[in-house]
Amino acid sequence: MHWQRLGIGAFALTSVCVLGLLCDLTEWASYSQHLPSRVTQHFLLADSPKPIAISKNSPLMTTTDPSRRAKAAIAVLAQNSDLQAVLLSMQRMEQRFNGKYQYPYVFLNDEEFDTEFRDRTSASTQSRTLYGLIPEEHWRLPEWLGQEQFDAARHHMQHAGVLYGAKASYHFMCRFFSGFFHKHPLLQEFDYYWRMEPDVHYYCDLDYDPFVFMEDQGIQYGFVITVLELPNTIPSLWNTTKAFVQKHAQQLPQENMMKFVTSSSGQDYNLCHFWSNFEIGSFKFLRSKQYQAYFEHLDQANGFFLERWGDAPVHSLAAAMLLNKSQVHHFQDIGYRHNSFTHCPARLRNNCACDAMKSVDFHTPSFGVCHKRWTEFVNS
Repeated sequence: MHWQRLGIGAFALTSVCVLGLLCDLTEWASYSQHLPSRVTQHFLLADSPKPIAISKNSPLMTTTDPSRRAKAAIAVLAQNSDLQAVLLSMQRMEQRFNGKYQYPYVFLNDEEFDTEFRDRTSASTQSRTLYGLIPEEHWRLPEWLGQEQFDAARHHMQHAGVLYGAKASYHFMCRFFSGFFHKHPLLQEFDYYWRMEPDVHYYCDLDYDPFVFMEDQGIQYGFVITVLELPNTIPSLWNTTKAFVQKHAQQLPQENMMKFVTSSSGQDYNLCHFWSNFEIGSFKFLRSKQYQAYFEHLDQANGFFLERWGDAPVHSLAAAMLLNKSQVHHFQDIGYRHNSFTHCPARLRNNCACDAMKSVDFHTPSFGVCHKRWTEFVNS
């Protein structure tokens, strides 16, 4: 199984175009090279700031008390076969952030980690390293769903071209991150987590502590990339979510972020979601009664297996329902790449080794849709 290398945002192979059509990412990249320069410049510059760095000592740069630490960890879902890719991520994480702050790493696997994985990862950091096995009941079909139903659904998704719809392990991963990740025994001592995938890049120095920043500001969820979800992976997710809202309307906060994820009429999901292979989050949010009730509602609908619901839209819709915009933060100053998608800061740049003009938040019109929508939403 290679579920961890796929990433929850693995739809980087395809993207949703402005006109609502699905097109191949590689085809778009090739095509965009031949766009007239004035069109390219419109999308690169009109909706986003030019990449002019602000001074490192500017008051606009985020700062935190360097002596403080939060109860937080870097969480990694990986297998033994991912060792080299995990070491690359750790090297970049240590260089840019954790070498200074020394937060512990928590490695989780649906199989036991071998001695080589433990020895080499622990030797790559001065921080504490913990290794955990995912409970079997968190990595299998729910008791009410039969194997034959799941196999038939995967067969259908394969023929329908649903990205990773035929991969059983991918379904288990999405359900685990949606409903069980925050329950793992090794994570109970922590209040915050930074999710790290194998073989990801961190392009900029981080001279402040995002966990302490979130704690001070009351932030529950942080992201760097927001993009459109593939609609054929979640055909019934929105209707299932609306049913939950109607059932629990009295328990949901009136001040929320539903305008960010819905159409102008407020009736349809616009497919924008936070790309969860990078997320810095509060366990308080995921462990809340409201979030757990939402997950259990979704789980009973079987969409994690009969469709290919990902944890990214699940986390995003939950945040939209349960949090307000002051509780969600776009970490614009963290440079990041996973697979083909890159976020590179345009102005808040601290020794960044990336090209801001190639950042997904404004590099192409289709990828820029959700970033622009987020900016408009938080400024409204």
